[in-house]
Amino acid sequence: MLARTATTAIFLTATLTACASTPEPNRPAPTNSAPTLSKAEITEQCVDAVAVMLSERPADFDPETDSDPKPAECNAVPEDEYLDAYMDGISQANREGIADLEQQIEDAAEQ
Repeated sequence: MLARTATTAIFLTATLTACASTPEPNRPAPTNSAPTLSKAEITEQCVDAVAVMLSERPADFDPETDSDPKPAECNAVPEDEYLDAYMDGISQANREGIADLEQQIEDAAEQ
Protein backbone atom coordinates (compact mmCIF):
# COMPACT_ATOMS: atom_id res chain seq x y z
CA MET A 1 0.00 0.00 0.00
CA LEU A 2 2.83 2.40 0.91
CA ALA A 3 4.56 1.62 -2.38
CA ARG A 4 1.36 2.39 -4.32
CA THR A 5 0.97 5.78 -2.53
CA ALA A 6 4.61 6.64 -3.18
CA THR A 7 4.29 5.65 -6.84
CA THR A 8 1.15 7.77 -7.21
CA ALA A 9 2.86 10.77 -5.57
CA ILE A 10 5.88 10.43 -7.88
CA PHE A 11 3.62 10.10 -10.92
CA LEU A 12 1.63 13.21 -9.95
CA THR A 13 4.78 15.20 -9.28
CA ALA A 14 6.23 14.19 -12.65
CA THR A 15 2.99 15.07 -14.40
CA LEU A 16 2.75 18.49 -12.77
CA THR A 17 6.40 19.21 -13.49
CA ALA A 18 5.94 18.25 -17.12
CA CYS A 19 2.88 20.45 -17.43
CA ALA A 20 4.64 23.39 -15.85
CA SER A 21 7.64 23.15 -18.14
CA THR A 22 5.74 22.56 -21.37
CA PRO A 23 6.06 25.67 -23.52
CA GLU A 24 2.88 27.29 -24.75
CA PRO A 25 2.08 27.03 -28.43
CA ASN A 26 3.29 29.84 -30.61
CA ARG A 27 1.45 32.92 -29.46
CA PRO A 28 2.00 36.39 -30.80
CA ALA A 29 3.84 38.69 -28.45
CA PRO A 30 1.50 41.00 -26.58
CA THR A 31 1.24 44.38 -28.15
CA ASN A 32 1.10 47.63 -26.29
CA SER A 33 -2.39 48.88 -27.07
CA ALA A 34 -2.01 52.03 -24.98
CA PRO A 35 -2.18 55.12 -27.17
CA THR A 36 0.95 57.20 -27.46
CA LEU A 37 0.39 60.61 -25.93
CA SER A 38 1.77 63.81 -27.33
CA LYS A 39 4.07 66.00 -25.28
CA ALA A 40 1.22 68.48 -24.76
CA GLU A 41 -1.12 65.72 -23.52
CA ILE A 42 1.51 64.42 -21.10
CA THR A 43 2.04 67.93 -19.75
CA GLU A 44 -1.72 68.47 -19.46
CA GLN A 45 -2.09 65.25 -17.46
CA CYS A 46 0.71 66.43 -15.17
CA VAL A 47 -0.92 69.84 -14.67
CA ASP A 48 -4.25 68.18 -13.87
CA ALA A 49 -2.57 65.80 -11.40
CA VAL A 50 -0.82 68.69 -9.64
CA ALA A 51 -4.11 70.58 -9.37
CA VAL A 52 -5.84 67.53 -7.87
CA MET A 53 -2.95 66.94 -5.48
CA LEU A 54 -3.09 70.54 -4.28
CA SER A 55 -6.85 70.44 -3.81
CA GLU A 56 -6.52 67.30 -1.70
CA ARG A 57 -3.89 68.65 0.68
CA PRO A 58 -4.68 67.97 4.32
CA ALA A 59 -5.94 70.91 6.39
CA ASP A 60 -2.75 70.89 8.47
CA PHE A 61 -0.45 71.16 5.41
CA ASP A 62 2.27 73.75 6.06
CA PRO A 63 4.07 74.88 2.89
CA GLU A 64 6.93 76.15 5.05
CA THR A 65 7.77 72.68 6.35
CA ASP A 66 5.88 70.22 4.11
CA SER A 67 6.52 69.47 0.47
CA ASP A 68 4.31 68.11 -2.26
CA PRO A 69 5.20 64.75 -3.78
CA LYS A 70 5.68 64.65 -7.51
CA PRO A 71 2.57 63.03 -9.05
CA ALA A 72 3.26 59.88 -11.07
CA GLU A 73 1.62 61.54 -14.09
CA CYS A 74 4.53 63.99 -14.10
CA ASN A 75 7.29 61.36 -14.39
CA ALA A 76 7.24 61.62 -18.19
CA VAL A 77 7.61 65.41 -18.09
CA PRO A 78 11.26 66.47 -18.48
CA GLU A 79 12.74 67.89 -15.27
CA ASP A 80 13.42 71.26 -16.89
CA GLU A 81 9.70 71.54 -17.78
CA TYR A 82 8.24 70.19 -14.54
CA LEU A 83 8.37 73.54 -12.70
CA ASP A 84 6.25 75.16 -15.43
CA ALA A 85 3.75 72.30 -15.26
CA TYR A 86 3.70 72.54 -11.45
CA MET A 87 3.04 76.30 -11.61
CA ASP A 88 0.27 75.74 -14.18
CA GLY A 89 -1.21 73.17 -11.79
CA ILE A 90 -1.16 75.73 -8.99
CA SER A 91 -2.94 78.23 -11.25
CA GLN A 92 -5.55 75.64 -12.22
CA ALA A 93 -6.14 74.69 -8.57
CA ASN A 94 -6.50 78.36 -7.66
CA ARG A 95 -9.04 78.99 -10.44
CA GLU A 96 -11.04 75.96 -9.34
CA GLY A 97 -10.86 77.10 -5.71
CA ILE A 98 -12.06 80.60 -6.63
CA ALA A 99 -14.95 79.17 -8.68
CA ASP A 100 -15.91 76.91 -5.74
CA LEU A 101 -15.79 79.84 -3.30
CA GLU A 102 -17.89 82.01 -5.61
CA GLN A 103 -20.46 79.20 -5.85
CA GLN A 104 -20.57 78.91 -2.06
CA ILE A 105 -21.12 82.68 -1.75
CA GLU A 106 -23.96 82.52 -4.29
CA ASP A 107 -25.53 79.56 -2.48
CA ALA A 108 -25.31 81.36 0.87
CA ALA A 109 -26.82 84.56 -0.60
CA GLU A 110 -29.83 82.60 -1.89
CA GLN A 111 -30.70 81.24 1.54
